[in-house]
Amino acid sequence: MTATLIAVENASGARVELAGDWTLTGLPRPIADLEKRLRELAVADPDWQLQAVAKLDSAAAILLWRAWGRRWPASLSISPTHRRVLERVANLPTAPEPVVRRDPLAGVLWLGRQVLTAINHLSGMIALIGQMLLDLAHLSRHPRDIPWREFSANLYRSGAQALPVTALIGVLIGIVLSYLSALQLKAFGADVFVVNLLGISIVRELGPVLVAVLVAGRSGSAMTAQIGVMRVTEEIDALATMGVSRSLRLVLPKVLALTVAVPLLVLWCSTASIVGGMVAAKLQMDLSYGFFIEALPRAVPVANLWIGLGKGMVFGVLIAVIACHFGLRVEPNTESLSSRTTTAVVTSITVAILVDAIFAILTRGVGIPL
Repeated sequence: MTATLIAVENASGARVELAGDWTLTGLPRPIADLEKRLRELAVADPDWQLQAVAKLDSAAAILLWRAWGRRWPASLSISPTHRRVLERVANLPTAPEPVVRRDPLAGVLWLGRQVLTAINHLSGMIALIGQMLLDLAHLSRHPRDIPWREFSANLYRSGAQALPVTALIGVLIGIVLSYLSALQLKAFGADVFVVNLLGISIVRELGPVLVAVLVAGRSGSAMTAQIGVMRVTEEIDALATMGVSRSLRLVLPKVLALTVAVPLLVLWCSTASIVGGMVAAKLQMDLSYGFFIEALPRAVPVANLWIGLGKGMVFGVLIAVIACHFGLRVEPNTESLSSRTTTAVVTSITVAILVDAIFAILTRGVGIPL
């Protein structure tokens, strides 16, 4: 018999009559709506009539007890058997409120954990660089072991396949810089200095940083994911079982490929940016292409080009080492793979910007025409 509920309100007062089987299987669904209805009725403190209840289990007793606000109603008519069920529920111990204690040293502990984690990753990267130096020493004595195929494959994926997107970003950045610079330089009658502004900013700073960000997001994430998947599928363990060096076959080719590819991409992106800026200067300020090309070598000494290429080489090494390091730290589950890939990209971009700031401080007096 299904549980029923009848609410009656007359001159003598409110009355709630319950009947049927008040059990977990007999309660009407959804139970949340039934509990809400019982709570609304309990507000008026009615006369509860439970004599017609045939069965009452602990689930229904808990429901009634919670609806009554965990206290006995003023007027209750119920059989002794069912009263004992409600009494057992009423005597159950209530769960204590959780005590939230604020540790005054929580911030210090968090900072300490972050520092220890950073030191752990830094030591792992230094060990990885040391292993690569040992691999280079081995390859110098055994040239036949040079992994040409892995190197060329990584060079193609990281360098050749990145040319279209790098050129597109470079052209757009050059156009935007030229357009915005023209708006300011026209006000001072210094239109010709757009060549200096574009040349120094792109060749020395924007070109290397843009390429580093693109390579970190494109090639660095791919390297971390590739090595991470090999960790999940235990392919790296299989290589170790066969006596194949993971650093020689996986890490070193990627590092060498980015060391070669990133400076070339920097040169390619800087050229595309200057071309885009030159076209925008022609359309915006009517500067001829001949004047732009002739003024560019005087405005941008060749030392700036070497600084940009040097940054690209350092960025390539750092991005590859960070990507391979976090790839080797992937645990055998998909969640670790995604988190390590994200961490590798964020760390690579952050390190690239920090290294660029260090370059700017160390070379502040180099390549800037007086």
